[in-house]
Amino acid sequence: MKDEDFERALEELESAEDFLTYFGVDFDPPVVHVNRLHILQRFHDYLAGIEAMPIAADQRRSLYAKLLARAYQDFVESDARTEKVFRIFQSKTATVDLEDLTAQLPRAP
Repeated sequence: MKDEDFERALEELESAEDFLTYFGVDFDPPVVHVNRLHILQRFHDYLAGIEAMPIAADQRRSLYAKLLARAYQDFVESDARTEKVFRIFQSKTATVDLEDLTAQLPRAP
């Protein structure tokens, strides 16, 4: 595989399903439907953690397939809230009692 062919193929991939299909990762559509952005972000994070990317396109393709399969598997075995891929899930949430909120509403005359 030529570098240009690999790069061109990557540019044409749009959805999580496209990526999984291209890299030959078997997947369960309901898992992807719920976690598509999380899977792609985790894949991106795994790629960013690679210190020395292989030069040969075939080796890069193999590495990408392995990392994408790993990212997908993270969400087969867990869920988005547990995996905390996005910042929204990393922050602590505050709770407010409904009674506290309603106490702040103006009273009708």
